[in-house]
Amino acid sequence: MKHVMKVAAVLLFFVAATGFVNAQSKVAHINVNELLSSMPEMKAAQGELKKLQETYRADIESSMTELKNKFTQYQNEAAAKSEEENQKRAQELQGFEKNIGEAQQAAQQELQKKQAELFEPISKKAKAAIERVAAAQGYDYVIDASPGLGVIVAKGKDLLPDVKKELGF
Repeated sequence: MKHVMKVAAVLLFFVAATGFVNAQSKVAHINVNELLSSMPEMKAAQGELKKLQETYRADIESSMTELKNKFTQYQNEAAAKSEEENQKRAQELQGFEKNIGEAQQAAQQELQKKQAELFEPISKKAKAAIERVAAAQGYDYVIDASPGLGVIVAKGKDLLPDVKKELGF
């Protein structure tokens, strides 16, 4: 019985000590989305992505216009052509339409790849700045308070102004 009491006392002491240590942790928050969107590098990256997107859109619209023109031409000439030739033309149009769809998918994949390539170093820079500020101010945890991420109450220290200052803007 004495052994059980000793184990219970040690366990109680351990739980109390752990609770005390956890109570000493400092927690801050930051809206990472707001930080990233205000970074000059992010604005430049978004501009580059928009330019690339417009290039792809222009190419695809040009192809769509070409497809519509061929369709109209083939439709107008259909009465003067044989059934076999009209079927051949219909297959040609379907192939052209399929190529446009594949080009759209490829463009979307390239945009996603470019976005990841551009945003990764920016995210790393922001994370490093958050870590430096948190360490300098003695915070053990920093919670992302971006909308939709589950933080309901954020009454603690907001590191956003300090991180912006660290990054120089």
